[in-house]
Amino acid sequence: MLLLAILFSMGCLPINAQMDSLLFREDARILPEGKGELKLNIDNLNFVRDNEYKSKQAKGYTLPGFWLQPTLSFQPLKNLKVEAGVYMMRYWGANKYPNLNYSDIAVWKGDQTQKGFHCLPVFRVQMALSPNFHIILGTLYGKNNHRLAEPLYNPEMGLTADPEAGVQILWETRPLDFDMWVNWESFIFRDDLHQEAFTFGLSTRFKANRPTDKTHVYFPLQAVFQHRGGEINPDAKPRDVKTWLNAAAGIGIDFRLRNRLFTKLNLEATACYFGQQAGSLLPFDKGYGIYAKAAADVWRFRIHAGYWHCKDFATVLGNPLFGALSTYEEGFLYDGSSMAVAKLEYSQPLGKGFAWGIHADVYNTLKTDAYSPAEGWHEEGNALNFAAGLYLRIHPSFLLKRFQW
Repeated sequence: MLLLAILFSMGCLPINAQMDSLLFREDARILPEGKGELKLNIDNLNFVRDNEYKSKQAKGYTLPGFWLQPTLSFQPLKNLKVEAGVYMMRYWGANKYPNLNYSDIAVWKGDQTQKGFHCLPVFRVQMALSPNFHIILGTLYGKNNHRLAEPLYNPEMGLTADPEAGVQILWETRPLDFDMWVNWESFIFRDDLHQEAFTFGLSTRFKANRPTDKTHVYFPLQAVFQHRGGEINPDAKPRDVKTWLNAAAGIGIDFRLRNRLFTKLNLEATACYFGQQAGSLLPFDKGYGIYAKAAADVWRFRIHAGYWHCKDFATVLGNPLFGALSTYEEGFLYDGSSMAVAKLEYSQPLGKGFAWGIHADVYNTLKTDAYSPAEGWHEEGNALNFAAGLYLRIHPSFLLKRFQW
């Protein structure tokens, strides 16, 4: 209640933009007038996030830290940009970090470690073959830029995951937003003991009319396909090839309201699919989920409410609370999982290149039958899961020199 009182007291601040776009996304545009510009770009996200999870799907933890990505970019042509730099991440209180790419706090994929910071090189070449069609090689516009549904991609990975790298195609037209990419997560050499791993993703949005219309209808279609294998490391354990697929399709409606307090209403329904295409690591070969949600922009806040139900559903990169199996208690399964979701978020631009935000989430896992090796089949009661976070994004850009030729 004290937090809400503080936020409501800031009446002098302008109306907020959406938290996701302000704090977790990158601008993927190439501006023709930027030809010849050499820039220094600073991108930094500071965060404190606390997950108080009581259900068996995931264990709670706290993320205090920041990531910093300074880069130099040069645009030699109107439609070509090159960017290079370094990505550095630090959790307060940590002394060492895995040397190889990782996607969550619980899994280390390399025996070698780095001290002080977790560091990776950043290098991106971006070509605009037309004003709306871009090809990216190297570091991708990834993570929350893909705009994937939460059962397919956990928004928290904007804090924890390494930059994605591989190849990406971005295409934006009046009837269609298109994002297709391959993220190469684990490269292998001969005699490596880990597996090759890559993720193929597709995120599209078919638009029935213009997003700026008073009522806007759209149809999202998404897929995340992860493969683990490799032919030159026969001693890798486990050696068997593993391929998993998550897909989602749905319908959404935006209502823009002529009200200074209640400005926008969004309704969305999404059907999700899981398939284990190869391997037997996960207990389900296929499953489904249904997610219905509503979001309202009220004053400077965005309020979410949703309901999720699934059967034999496993998520590859999504929030583990949307899955029907536990990520920390081996062998624990839900016989159909249902969950009520409520979220409150506030985000605010402080000036060009600076923004902050705060959110509180409730995931109420409803009573259902569950299986564990110790208890067998039994009734699992309601479990309230909470998450809250405070964020500050700093991403200014400085023109160093403009070359003329």
